Amino acid sequence: MVELPNILKKEEVGALIKLALIEDLGEINIDVTSDSLVPPEELAEAHMVAREACVLAGTPVAAEVFRQVNPDLDCEIRVPDGTTVEKGTTVLVIKGSAQSILTAERTALNFIQRMSGVATITAEYVKAAANPEVMLLDTRKTTPALRSFEKYSVLCGGGTNHRYGLFDAVLIKDNHLASWTKKQGTGVGAAVAAARSNYPDLKIEVEVDTIEQLKEALTTQPDWVLLDNMPPPVLRECVALCDGICKTEASGGINLNTIRAIAQTGVDAISVGALTHSAPSIDLALDFV
Repeated sequence: MVELPNILKKEEVGALIKLALIEDLGEINIDVTSDSLVPPEELAEAHMVAREACVLAGTPVAAEVFRQVNPDLDCEIRVPDGTTVEKGTTVLVIKGSAQSILTAERTALNFIQRMSGVATITAEYVKAAANPEVMLLDTRKTTPALRSFEKYSVLCGGGTNHRYGLFDAVLIKDNHLASWTKKQGTGVGAAVAAARSNYPDLKIEVEVDTIEQLKEALTTQPDWVLLDNMPPPVLRECVALCDGICKTEASGGINLNTIRAIAQTGVDAISVGALTHSAPSIDLALDFV
C-alpha cells in the first residue's frame, strides 16, 4: 500500500471539520439532546464499526472530529486508512465523556462514510482496470469545499490525484480552445505554445477528440494529452503517435465495464469523474459498548 499523506496537515481540513461541527451545533454550540439526557461526568466507550465491506478512508478525520468536540477524548485508530475491511470490523475506538462522544458522532460518521465510499469505488475501478501500469486519476468533479477529503480518499483506494485545482497545472479543454480559436484564429498547437509561454514551470495538458487535433497538438510538445471519448482502436493509434513526445490520458464516459479494454490500449492514465461525483457512502456506525 502506498504511504498516504497526513491529511490533518492541510490547513483547510481542520477548518472544515470545525465548520461541520458549527453546522450541527449552531450558534449556541450545544447538543441540546445530549445536554438534556446525559450527565457531563458520565464516561463511555464507543466503537466505530463497518457495517459492510469497504476500503477505509477518513479515520484520522473522524478522530479529529471527536478531538475538536473534546480534546480529552481518547481516540484509538484500530485500522489504518487504505485497508480493506470486512463487515463487523471495528475501525476506531473512542473513550471518555459520553456527552462529547454523542455530540461528535454524526459529524464524524458523515466524513468517514463519504470518504470510505470514494476509496471503495476507486478500488473497484483499479481492480476492473487490471493493469497496474496505468494510473487511475480523479478529476475536479468533487463536492464543493471537500476536495481535500475526496482526493485523499482516492489515494486510499489506490488511485492517483490529477491536478488539484485550476492553479497547479494547465489543462486546455474544448471550451478553452473554442474561445482561443475565435479570438486568435489559430488552433490547438498555438494554444499549447501560448500556455507554455505564460506558465513554463507547469505541466501543460491539452484535450483532443480527433487524431487530426492530436497531430497538431503534438507539434508543440505538451506534457500530456487528454484523449476524450475515443474507442480503444483510436486510443491505440493515438498512443503510438504520442510515443516519445508526451503522456496520454483517456477520459470520457468510462465505467467499470469499459475500463479494462481502455487500460489495455497503452495509455498512461485513465481519469474517471465517477470516483468522486458518484461514490455512495459506506455504512459505518458508532456503538456504545
